[in-house]
Amino acid sequence: MTVLLVSVGGAGGAVLRYLIDRRVQRSHDSAFPWGTLTVNVLGSALLGLLAGWALTGAEPGALHTLLGTGLCGALTTFSTFGYETVRLLTERARLYAVANVAVTVLAGFGAAATGLLIASALPG
Repeated sequence: MTVLLVSVGGAGGAVLRYLIDRRVQRSHDSAFPWGTLTVNVLGSALLGLLAGWALTGAEPGALHTLLGTGLCGALTTFSTFGYETVRLLTERARLYAVANVAVTVLAGFGAAATGLLIASALPG
């Protein structure tokens, strides 16, 4: 059952990542990887929310497997984040590379913390 939940969540997350990345990147005429930043921040927020929910003891394990492991695992893409940062460096877009690292890390932690806070505020 666990493999099925991770597979279904992963399939959904991969499709969402592709659609969100293409949509966001198409709306920005920039070398900065806005699409990857968006999916990583969204995934961090959702995982923070799930983690906060789990800390209250209200989250079922199957939901965490489906959404946390499957969906968030496929939605977020830190390997692409690393690749795009190196690509920006090799294309001499150093300011974009540094901004990509700083914004992704700070926004990711901020989104996860916000998700935790929201989950802790929910009645459970």
